[in-house]
Amino acid sequence: MKALCVYSGGLDSMLAAELIRAQGIDVLALFFETPFFTSKKAAKSARKMGLSFKVVDITKRHLEIVKHPKHGYGNNMNPCIDCHALMFRIAGEMLEQEGASFVFSGEVMGQRPMSQNKRSLSLIARESGLEGLLLRPLSAKNLPPTIPEEKGWLIRDLLMDFQGRSRKPQIELAKKLNINEYPAPAGGCLLTENAFSRRLKDLLSARHDPESREIELLKLGRHFRIDTNTKVVVGRNKGENEALTALANDKDILLVSMSLPGPTVFVSGDYSNESLELAAEITVAYSDAKVGEIISVRVIGGVGGEISVTGVRDKAEFIPYMI
Repeated sequence: MKALCVYSGGLDSMLAAELIRAQGIDVLALFFETPFFTSKKAAKSARKMGLSFKVVDITKRHLEIVKHPKHGYGNNMNPCIDCHALMFRIAGEMLEQEGASFVFSGEVMGQRPMSQNKRSLSLIARESGLEGLLLRPLSAKNLPPTIPEEKGWLIRDLLMDFQGRSRKPQIELAKKLNINEYPAPAGGCLLTENAFSRRLKDLLSARHDPESREIELLKLGRHFRIDTNTKVVVGRNKGENEALTALANDKDILLVSMSLPGPTVFVSGDYSNESLELAAEITVAYSDAKVGEIISVRVIGGVGGEISVTGVRDKAEFIPYMI
């Protein structure tokens, strides 16, 4: 028999996978990837566990629930309940093609107030379409028996009764199962972060159907909305400057100061001459130029050319534009 694990790569999902494998069931670890969370950590821990591992890109379907979550957001732009339900729904759609019989995860009842309370766990199971085919091995004894338990595919007594935010039970179980190396708990979803969520809200207000590269851009630099149609991103270091250059297409403009070290500045949208001049002022403000100097800025893309900035302004003056 085979089961699909919706796998984050953290300790909880590692423990859940080991509990199911210990009952003689093959496990395929699934990581559902979007621009908001990547598979790097999960792939590493799956290798250490010797788990079969598959990455599934769900960006298009996931972005729709980010824009219109049925059950709302967490503290930022994280639609946790809708997100979990989507992942389990997709895992359910994969059962037949993968030759698997049920789906499970490392969720612990009460660990997260929004998506892992008892009501939410039941709601997610129902909305995923899996119902009794969705198992949470770490909290199974605190939840109604699932089909795998009722049909004897696995033994309920060998599952756990964990609940709450404390990680002590998981750490003790990890010792018993000889799992000695696992990642420290940390937020892996960018949608839970304040700054990223502000940028995403701004993007979605300007672009109903953004491209993947526009979402990638949110991870870089300092962001400024200088008018309704124009956004500016200022690189903070060499790596970001190179990344901004790589993300630019033929509709975008790049600005660089000509005589002094400074950032690469990415300009997108339907910019006017006035907004481009303002972007040039931001460019030199974040360069090594001194306040009051006269600096030329090279324009890459569009019509090209140069913009002369007469009197470099203090970068604090541009804070009102910052996203």
